Amino acid sequence: MRISAGHCRQLGATPEHDGVNFAIWARLASRVELLLFASADDTTPEVIPLSPRLNRTAYYWHIHIEGIPLGQRYAYRIQGPWRPYYGTRFDADKVLLDPYGRSIELGPTYDRRAAARPGSNLAECAKNRVVDTRDYDWEGDKLPAHSLSRSVIYELHLGGFTKSPSSGVAPALRGTYLGLIDKIPYLQSLGITAVELLPVFQFDPQDAPKGLSNYWGYSPMSFFAPHAQYASGPDPLTEFRDMVKALHKANIEVILDVVYNHTAEGGGDGPTFSFRGIDNEVYYILDSNQQDTNYSGCGNTFNGAHPVVLRMIMDSLHFWRQEMHVDGFRFDLAAILSRDESGMPQANAPTLRTIDTDPRIADIKLIAEAWDAGGLYQVGSLAGARWREWNGQFRDDVRHFLRGDDNAIATFVERLCGSPDIYHYHHADPEKSINFVTCHDGFTLWDWASHDHKHNEANGEENRDGCDHNFSWNHGQEGPTEDPQINALRVRQAKNMMVATLLSVGSPMLLMGDEVLRTQHGNNNGYCQDNETCWMNWQPSIMGQEMFRFIKELIQYRKHLFQRPEQESMPLSLTEILRHSEICWHGVNAAQPDFSPHSHAIAMSALSSEAKLALYVLFNAYWEPLTFNLPSPPKGVGGYWRRILDTALPSPHDICTFGMPLEGLTREYLAQPRSSCLFICGADDFY
Repeated sequence: MRISAGHCRQLGATPEHDGVNFAIWARLASRVELLLFASADDTTPEVIPLSPRLNRTAYYWHIHIEGIPLGQRYAYRIQGPWRPYYGTRFDADKVLLDPYGRSIELGPTYDRRAAARPGSNLAECAKNRVVDTRDYDWEGDKLPAHSLSRSVIYELHLGGFTKSPSSGVAPALRGTYLGLIDKIPYLQSLGITAVELLPVFQFDPQDAPKGLSNYWGYSPMSFFAPHAQYASGPDPLTEFRDMVKALHKANIEVILDVVYNHTAEGGGDGPTFSFRGIDNEVYYILDSNQQDTNYSGCGNTFNGAHPVVLRMIMDSLHFWRQEMHVDGFRFDLAAILSRDESGMPQANAPTLRTIDTDPRIADIKLIAEAWDAGGLYQVGSLAGARWREWNGQFRDDVRHFLRGDDNAIATFVERLCGSPDIYHYHHADPEKSINFVTCHDGFTLWDWASHDHKHNEANGEENRDGCDHNFSWNHGQEGPTEDPQINALRVRQAKNMMVATLLSVGSPMLLMGDEVLRTQHGNNNGYCQDNETCWMNWQPSIMGQEMFRFIKELIQYRKHLFQRPEQESMPLSLTEILRHSEICWHGVNAAQPDFSPHSHAIAMSALSSEAKLALYVLFNAYWEPLTFNLPSPPKGVGGYWRRILDTALPSPHDICTFGMPLEGLTREYLAQPRSSCLFICGADDFY
């Protein structure tokens, strides 16, 4: 090896000039050692000390080494002041990961606890690997670039999607990037336009209760390295890109659930494997006693307001967009990024505005979970116009209404219309709201209809974890039942939930497996259940098969009825769309809606965007049948009302196959209890 000073123009391990340039930001370090490991379980690495005179520029330490091969394992040890009263927590014994490392290897001896105990963790540490991300054939890959008006998002767990033996995927590929490729035909048949992947940044699987493992992945160790355990071989970067390329060829976008609000180092008693040992007081928001704040609910809070941390977040976003070709990001607990370095919320947060206005990611989708675990709730007020938001109020208000609660109809109506009460400003676009009734966090769709209470005993926390406010209903019996009437009602309610989600203004999102009525047996916090509890079930019941057909057809209607022509000028705002659609509300009598506290039925008629087609959708959340008098078709629309779906009818009559002729109806329709129906009028060339 030949060693030279190197540079800090690019952080991380960068292959160049027949070797590798290593660079790391460590402003308070008094000594930096680069460790080179010969194997995954090497405990006696070559130690290369960096000279403060030759290998330091301002806040950066750097070195260039010729002869370093690709795949070389490396890490750092950094010495500096131990001043916990100032928030500085250097530990020269701890092996530290490179924050900009593109690949991480946990190895057979990795032990999270060793990084939390006093002394060296050299024998149990995680290691980086040198990789070259430039050498990959994208074969002319292009982003599908679906408009949000045409989008249907499918949230899935990359490992759990194919881990079950029922998936039919080869054992070596189950739970991997390549395993997902095998299921692309399934995703195409369902009709979704984007997959939203739960975290795929390298996370710590040991960050979980004893005897369990971290399944969801909200425990990042790095913001650049793809999770190695999702690869079938030694090259997760290539396998990830193979997956993205294959999904793009199938016209499916890839959205990543990204976690820039905390790390796997946890609270003050957690491990030191990277950021804490490099600059604790910069990377984390600390309180007045220099202890970790916990706005994330995971022990620490990442300090996105600091310039160095913000630059790393932006570099991470650029990496995943430009070198990994992803189509968008969903920011976990995005409201944390509106907090300043002391943890106080900012009304016009620079971090969020920087992400919102960055030109290098201007062509991708930005989705925010606009709240945090510290009580900050910014749905409708997040800084930046490009952000779309997970609408948690949509989930709760739809559940309330379809469950039959009083005082639920007024907010339900708002949710159907794109939540103008939340996104009321004139420039909010119609797809500002990401509409969902289920996600990874909480009950699945079938569990919502099968349980009054959560059942999280398997998590080892005596059922204390998970949300207690699920607004669910077991429909007469807790958990599984052989009662055909209860099961039929549960299926009907599940269909009603999907009708509300897919026929509302906004961008719909579905949870993996809801289309086949996947159950987690009442567990509403499956973060540590890497087993059949949370895995996708590829052998659905008869009810599940019925549900799949219903959602598949409903998605086709959604795409056809809600698409808007692409416009060269500025798109219409939510306010303009609602005005142009000529939405009218009805009760059992046309033009006579009942918005009283005890009302459980509502209907809506509207024109399509091009005014060639009228829609009429009704929801009867009442426990008795109701006869609805359908309104006259809007002016300029001829013909008669034709039924597309009725969730009370048995399959396959519950929804007409897309493309088949529709039956004409009279002006009157009997809606069964707890059902929803959709009708169209006009447009003979509907298909």
